[in-house]
Amino acid sequence: MNVRWSKMLECGMLERDRRALRRRSSILIKQLVVDELLIQSLQADDILTESMAESIMAEQTSQKRSWRLLLFLPKRGPRAFSSFCSALRETEQQHLYELLTQSPEKDGKDTPVEIIQPEEEPEGNTGRLVMPTTEKKRERCVDYSLPLPTQEEIAAKRARTHADSMEFSLDADSPINSPVLPCTPDFYLSHCHQSYKMNSSPRGLALVISNVTFDPCAAPDLDPRKGGEVDDEVLRKVFTELDYLVTVHRDLTAQGMRSCIENFCRRPDHRTVDSCVVCLLSHGVDGAIYGTDGQLLQLDWVFKSFDNAHCPLLQNKPKIFFIQACRGEEMDCGVEQIDGPARTCSPCCEQLDAGREGQGDAHSRQRGDMGRPRIKLPQRSDMICGFASLKGQRICTAAMRNTKRGSWFIQELNTTLRLQARDTHLADIMVQVNGRIKEREGYAPGTAHHRCKEMSEFTSSLCKDLYLFPKYQPQY
Repeated sequence: MNVRWSKMLECGMLERDRRALRRRSSILIKQLVVDELLIQSLQADDILTESMAESIMAEQTSQKRSWRLLLFLPKRGPRAFSSFCSALRETEQQHLYELLTQSPEKDGKDTPVEIIQPEEEPEGNTGRLVMPTTEKKRERCVDYSLPLPTQEEIAAKRARTHADSMEFSLDADSPINSPVLPCTPDFYLSHCHQSYKMNSSPRGLALVISNVTFDPCAAPDLDPRKGGEVDDEVLRKVFTELDYLVTVHRDLTAQGMRSCIENFCRRPDHRTVDSCVVCLLSHGVDGAIYGTDGQLLQLDWVFKSFDNAHCPLLQNKPKIFFIQACRGEEMDCGVEQIDGPARTCSPCCEQLDAGREGQGDAHSRQRGDMGRPRIKLPQRSDMICGFASLKGQRICTAAMRNTKRGSWFIQELNTTLRLQARDTHLADIMVQVNGRIKEREGYAPGTAHHRCKEMSEFTSSLCKDLYLFPKYQPQY
């Protein structure tokens, strides 16, 4: 580092920027997602050193990572604030970027509050942010020169229950807490005629099967999927906000999954809704996923259960699948990119041409008795399936499924649905998910998983654009 840059760092952050961080520090502590992408962006701008990055990512909770980052930033020179804002935009945390850059006059006065350093927390603390009470409080370390206030009540030391653990994981470490952005009436009216019908309320039924704990006797080689419980709760929340009736089942045997799917396919409610969603989360191999008993459920059987012959109530309606599971044994260690333009291609999906002719008329003509369709349909159509990994790829637990924030694929799917579903059709959403997964790297220094990669993909037999039109209900 040259002398000039050293002197700039000694000057620290501009006072107005320091005040902006201090003013919003309590919100940043709660909502900031400090992940590999954000840290790498700050390192690329020479704001953070390698040792700083490692010390931040070594923290065990999201609040502590945020606290550590915000402790460094004011000391990293006048460019630190603008670089941090750019990193927020790059990591889809636009709401925090706007919060930091809006003028103080627009949001009133924010009074600096007390700071609790995370290192002072007792072992039993859940890390939950609460408002101070009039009860006797522990002595706190107050330093108004730091832009890191958070009001936190340290609970008495006690054993953490499962409920505490879930609340902490979801509130503190969920990848994004922003509400699903609504579709505008103008967008709906300009796109509804060229896309799948999607205005029923609910939009459809959603089934989530999440296997987290496996029978140690029947399946001794299948480790618990720590963080899997975060994934199914994230999916429940986002699809509920997208107006689906969501049912979650956890820890089913292969036969239990089969029975659950068969019952779901037979539900008469499919007749009055416009789509369905099925999410399967477990260990897996290529073409199958494991039940908790170590037996395999074939994915081809799952897709067949929803095809036009076996689930007539969903004919001509989009059927959406997400598979969070390994598809092989190979770990993707990544390759170094050579000089030249960055590659931007995502895994493609081919749509069959069979049955496309007359598709527009077919939907309008098929009415009445579902048992006697007036036109022929292909055996399997109108499906889209997102896979967390490529065929033959193994998802490394340490790198690809954060035990607090869940899997990369579900994190990115959740984020993209919340921010983009209002005006982006689902196939393009999956391309964006692919792009976000492509940029991620495992962070586990000293292990084989450090800097390893993952690549998602999707397949599709959709015949139209599929917009979810979130939070829009047509007025008749």
